[in-house]
Amino acid sequence: MFGIVRPCSHRLGEGLKTQWMAHLCGLCLALRGDHGQFARVVTNYDGLLISVLTEAQAERTTGWRRTAGPCPLRGMRTASVAQGEGARLAAAVSLVLASAKVRDHVADKDGLLARRPVALAARRVAASWGRAGARTGSDVGFDTAVLVDAVDRQVGIETLAGPGTPLLTVTEPTETATAAAFAHTAVLAGRPGNAEPLAEAGRLFGRLAHLLDAVEDQETDAASGAWNPLTATGTPLVEARRLADDALHGIRLALREVEFTDGKLAHLLLAHELGRSVDRAFGTSGCGHQAHADSARGAFGPPRHGGPYNSQSPQSPYDGQNPYGGGGNPFGGAPSFPPPGPGRRGFWAGCAAAIGVCCTCKVCCADEFEGPWSRKRREGCLGNCDCNCCEACEICECCECCSCCDCGL
Repeated sequence: MFGIVRPCSHRLGEGLKTQWMAHLCGLCLALRGDHGQFARVVTNYDGLLISVLTEAQAERTTGWRRTAGPCPLRGMRTASVAQGEGARLAAAVSLVLASAKVRDHVADKDGLLARRPVALAARRVAASWGRAGARTGSDVGFDTAVLVDAVDRQVGIETLAGPGTPLLTVTEPTETATAAAFAHTAVLAGRPGNAEPLAEAGRLFGRLAHLLDAVEDQETDAASGAWNPLTATGTPLVEARRLADDALHGIRLALREVEFTDGKLAHLLLAHELGRSVDRAFGTSGCGHQAHADSARGAFGPPRHGGPYNSQSPQSPYDGQNPYGGGGNPFGGAPSFPPPGPGRRGFWAGCAAAIGVCCTCKVCCADEFEGPWSRKRREGCLGNCDCNCCEACEICECCECCSCCDCGL
């Protein structure tokens, strides 16, 4: 599971953590229910935002939840999970973008995909996912062609981009795709008036996802010779941070214009956690695991020692872990197949390790676990933090944006 919005459980609280897991499991089960077990590999943290936004706007009726059976990733426990059109839209978007990303990896002959038998199998999987996503999208009234077009245009834009090319020219296809997906949640929820502000929030979220992906991958892309939008356009990190901060502010403003039935979880993820994702990528401040003094500087303060602005300092723990696989486009759910670097496992050894991690429930239940391929430490999605939730809220850089709503965050 991957994505830029990865909340710690202490900040969610018990109620919102249960809701968040319901949407995560709902996306996974929607993929399995409509497209089979293998499709579950495209489950991702950002995809569940589609399901969260749909439910947050809809009138409260029965049918939004169902009880799912035991699952190894939940420690063989049953759970109440999200279902319905929101989860299916999230599944369709995840599948189509994963399909496009696989095709991109095949075209670039990345890792094992340079071998013709593997590339042939990958093309078949990509074609199958593309058709499946289009079917599900059609079932919920969403034309996935806008996503396919955006990813196809991305390739041409990256080919032409060079020093002096505006960075926002490179991020535009991603912005267009996410804007369309966010806006359609308003249609599914029966809130057409929300479509415009949600499209704006989605556009800026796509920009942010692309920027953070580029920042986190810049050094690894340089080492491997992969294309990176910051390097290709000559954009300094200071400018990338400015664009990220502007996008984050724009998302918060857009969310104020959205009429929610219950927007607590959506607000926390998109107004609070997204800011922490920016800090994490740029190495400034982050989760409450870090010192209170560091966090008190706010999201837009100067970088801590150890951020990417200081080339002599240690890297962020998330550096080199592109959750989407690949260089410029942050979307896609299929695993990429880079040649193993120092300390990394090969593709097949990583697959074996991933099976072990999943079957022992470490992904969800452990405080942290070793990444199957990268062998870097990662936080389990239900891991406990040793920081104080109240302190974390008091020093949150965007708490003033909660004064205009009754979310209680």
